[in-house]
Amino acid sequence: MKKRVGVLALQGAFREHRQVLEHLGCDVIEVRKTSDFEGIHGLIIPGGESTTIGKLLMIDEMGEKIKELGTQDLPIFGTCAGMILLSKTIIDSDQYRLNLMDTVVERNAFGRQVASFETDLLVPAMGPNPLRAVFIRAPYLREVAPNVGILAEYEGRIVFARQGNLLASAFHPELTPDLRVHQYFLDMIDEH
Repeated sequence: MKKRVGVLALQGAFREHRQVLEHLGCDVIEVRKTSDFEGIHGLIIPGGESTTIGKLLMIDEMGEKIKELGTQDLPIFGTCAGMILLSKTIIDSDQYRLNLMDTVVERNAFGRQVASFETDLLVPAMGPNPLRAVFIRAPYLREVAPNVGILAEYEGRIVFARQGNLLASAFHPELTPDLRVHQYFLDMIDEH
């Protein structure tokens, strides 16, 4: 069966995620309203501006719908701003969040836009070859609960983690030709 994956398309890098998913053979739905969630097998929350996306999620109760789907085991993958929105706690911020992952996140943890960088990450769950990772005003997970699996760290900071049906990365896998992160997420959909 062909996977039908939703990409939250309110703001941010949703087009790039769409292209990767289509390359991997998925049907992709750009999610802009609550009715767009109908029939999806997974959801990606892209990078962008987490405060802006959070405000937009309050319209039409989209955030409440994502919370409901997340607690019903729909696989959800948040990249960069998506990682921030998935976390239960955001350091020094009371901004809107989905409150799904048992994590504490720090925004802009590696510096401002000019401090953006690329690096090779070792992700044992994805084999021995390093993964090229693009960090843009990236967050990191300062704390994770015991039920959260750490998939990768950069300089001692958690930048990739999984909690059951939830996946979060501080980096932007949609900006490199390496398809392993998206394939990992599609494999999570198969599990659920």
